[in-house]
Amino acid sequence: MSRSTAVILALCLGVPWASPAAALELKGWLEWVHKVEMRVVENGVVEEVAVSAGQHVKQGDLLLRMDQREAKAALLGVKAKVARARIATESAGRERHRSQELFDRGLIAIEELKEAELKEAAAIAEEESAKAAEAAAQVALERTELRAPFDGIVVARNVWKGAVIYKTIQQEPLIVLAPDDKMIARALVTASVLRLFRPGQYARVKVANGLREGRIYSLGVEAVRVELQGAVYYLDVVIDRSPAEPLRPSETVEILLP
Repeated sequence: MSRSTAVILALCLGVPWASPAAALELKGWLEWVHKVEMRVVENGVVEEVAVSAGQHVKQGDLLLRMDQREAKAALLGVKAKVARARIATESAGRERHRSQELFDRGLIAIEELKEAELKEAAAIAEEESAKAAEAAAQVALERTELRAPFDGIVVARNVWKGAVIYKTIQQEPLIVLAPDDKMIARALVTASVLRLFRPGQYARVKVANGLREGRIYSLGVEAVRVELQGAVYYLDVVIDRSPAEPLRPSETVEILLP
């Protein structure tokens, strides 16, 4: 079938004609794929803030540290309890072993052996309880620091050294991170346009420094707003980004969809 015949047939059937080679061009803008808002989970005073907005970080890098003196003292205290409990367990074990030997030789009654066994069991339980307290104190110490959960960029920093932080009163995140190896190009489209595409489908994005290949990342589920022409939704295309590139959110781009 020739192209002209296809056009005539499409018009007779009332179907809009579009050339197979034509691409849908959408005006859009860049956004981070996602952002992580970080807050502390313990009360305290900020001792150090190690990053600034716009800084690139590696997974595990220190972002913020609270005053750790109280947490370290608590950890030392429970470590001492663990040491004492371990000694008590070893002592009770030796006592139970001697009682077993005496019982086997018929020198003590079964009640004395049972009592030694109970003392050993109690000592073991006390040691396990002390170890649990040590683990909890270690977690509390770790919570005095915020570390990067992934490689990324510091989107916002809302805290400074000396700030007093209450875990139940943090109206805004202390630090906001975003992955810096990918971005999304976002456009507003109608439901009729959304139905033409599916997640994972190939797309291209024109950015300031060239044309990027990408994939449809997500199609809007809920309307962003409703206009006279109908509801509009987000259509997102994900593209790769080098941490060294100057691409930033809200930059205008063109999305080319086949």
